[in-house]
Amino acid sequence: MLSTGRSDLSFGPEGRERPLMVRRSRQARRMRLSVDPRNGAVTLSLPWRASLGAALEWANGQRGWIESALANIPQARPIVPGGIFPFEGKDLIVDWSPDRPRSVRREPDRLVFGGPRDAVASRLLGWARRQALATLERETRAIAEQAGVTVGRVGVGDPRARWGSCAANGDIRYSWRLIMAPVFVRRSTVAHEVAHRVHMDHSPAFHALAAKLYGGDPDVARAWLRTNGSALHWVGREGS
Repeated sequence: MLSTGRSDLSFGPEGRERPLMVRRSRQARRMRLSVDPRNGAVTLSLPWRASLGAALEWANGQRGWIESALANIPQARPIVPGGIFPFEGKDLIVDWSPDRPRSVRREPDRLVFGGPRDAVASRLLGWARRQALATLERETRAIAEQAGVTVGRVGVGDPRARWGSCAANGDIRYSWRLIMAPVFVRRSTVAHEVAHRVHMDHSPAFHALAAKLYGGDPDVARAWLRTNGSALHWVGREGS
């Protein structure tokens, strides 16, 4: 059982303060503070019957650590003409002009399109999401065929907590933001989810199959996501 609420404490610079969210859980055994690099949320987790006053006092005493963690959160990366949009591990120039066709066209070093200025971000994000779905569905079904398994529907969303998931019925969903990561990271994630069609766990047999389907060392891709993944969640955001 969980209970989450907002406290009166806040952290961060003036004008960009982050409220401390308090999360009680019957499973928690001790107090724990976290700062989510994907959205800057500051959360205090504590046991169900713990004293709220003592917990808030303890959290306030950790202000230095919290402020430092907030300062290290990736910067928001708004999508603007002349800016940069990451795509398959490459930084492409957002090449927009109002007199061009509205459809996005990828060139070696840029994304070229037109249309209204106020639709630049939504148009590019919509294009990237469609590219992600088409690419991830194609790769998922190809790797599934290699593994000798079937998959259900393949979809994309924008989850904060995971890059991919495989349901018991064979449906697989991904974060569309994988299209911004290098190709090897995306393909490793696909192999990971397809391997769950054989092993719905994280046993040694599962990891061996995921590595075989990927054709390399998945640890390298996981390390890339640990280091760089949170920054992808800030692409398209106007501010922190």
